[in-house]
Amino acid sequence: MTTFNRQTKYSKVLPEERLPSWIKPGIGKASQLEKVQKLVKRNRLHTICEEGRCPNRSECYASGTASFLLGGSICTRSCAFCQVEKGKSPQEVDVNEAKRVAQAIQQLKLNYVVLTAVARDDLHDHGASIFTETIVAIRELVPNINIEVLTPDFWGGSSNEDTALRLQKERLAKVLSAKPVCFNHNLETVERLQKEVRRGATYRRSLGLLKTAKELAPKTPTKSGLMLGLGETLDEIIKTLKDLRDVNCQQVTIGQYLRPSLSHLPVHKYWHPSEFDDLADIAKNLGFLKVNSGPLVRSSYHAEES
Repeated sequence: MTTFNRQTKYSKVLPEERLPSWIKPGIGKASQLEKVQKLVKRNRLHTICEEGRCPNRSECYASGTASFLLGGSICTRSCAFCQVEKGKSPQEVDVNEAKRVAQAIQQLKLNYVVLTAVARDDLHDHGASIFTETIVAIRELVPNINIEVLTPDFWGGSSNEDTALRLQKERLAKVLSAKPVCFNHNLETVERLQKEVRRGATYRRSLGLLKTAKELAPKTPTKSGLMLGLGETLDEIIKTLKDLRDVNCQQVTIGQYLRPSLSHLPVHKYWHPSEFDDLADIAKNLGFLKVNSGPLVRSSYHAEES
């Protein structure tokens, strides 16, 4: 196992106008990228690949993987790192969205799809039924496809903690009843930075969601993701990985935060690729069964390898 120098193994690279040399998105196939973009636009769909300007979208499209963003394009949360549009009054639920997503997946001949969604705190089930309806619609057209879900925390609906927990569990159970091949929910960052980074979500609620998912569906792998570069320390990252293992989370993605605009949180540090390799070693030694760790790794990166 590779070990870190606790002070710093590499000199700190401060954010500058020009990104470090190791931040180089994969090229992928331009023809496949254009094909997906045209189909998404024609069918009035949203993908987190495009909405979040993922640097890997060309590579993923070329490998037959895409991540669809459900529930519209406006999120009821206002996380300080995210490129997705925010607002208190998102669009009405599109009753035909599930069918259009399924048709697009069929036309693209995808073999693995990730379904994620904007937070819909305005809905009674916080969007849980959006996931299940879309999964059903996809499997009607593409029966053998593998579907992973990346969900919000489903928290809210009551100021009473016990009631809120019950509602969260009911919403989660609804999604898991559709039998996704993997359940993903991102912690995003270490506990100390949660309030600043994930407005409206908390570290403990997210860990609780992952723990409950494993209890409700023991055979379904659980997964979470972390962004680095927001001011976290190595010790905090390791503690976070241990906390994930304590709730039996089996897969983890670790990537570099890249600032979408000047209105978003600044980058405190660009972690070196070798540091990501070392974190992968640490995660594997902690017992994670699948680890993707690198500057451009995102939640859905190489998801099909699950």
